[in-house]
Amino acid sequence: MTLITDGPVAHGPAAFVARLIALFERIPLSLASTVARIGIAGVFWQSGQTKVTGFALNDSAIYLFENEYRLPLIDPWLAAHLAAIAEHLFPILLVIGLASRFSALALLGMTLVIQIFVYPDAWPTHGTWAACLLLIIIAGPGPLSLDRLIAGGFREHR
Repeated sequence: MTLITDGPVAHGPAAFVARLIALFERIPLSLASTVARIGIAGVFWQSGQTKVTGFALNDSAIYLFENEYRLPLIDPWLAAHLAAIAEHLFPILLVIGLASRFSALALLGMTLVIQIFVYPDAWPTHGTWAACLLLIIIAGPGPLSLDRLIAGGFREHR
């Protein structure tokens, strides 16, 4: 008895690599987007937590905005409050998957401000954040999200 195939069966390292790549390509983009959404939310949430004590902005947050961050065109008191609000609101929205693309866009803007005006030498970290946020903006929040529930699943998964 002979086995009929569509072509020659490849063996060796090249065939192994090709099968591995084919396996990787079967991973849904929505899984990567979901992981990015939860992971980057944690980064910003933890940063926000360093700025508050209970429900109030702590003195050290205002001090940092006055003396270390020194953003142009915005009062340090206001910048500290806006940052603390953003670092709590947008991560919550990302975790539940509500307004995910817009939340990711807001945090990407915040990341760019931090990169340009505060820590310009931290581009490897900020590049990683930007990659996660861009993935969410491009691919959406994934199937486990309020955005998907609200949309009713009408949009095709990528």
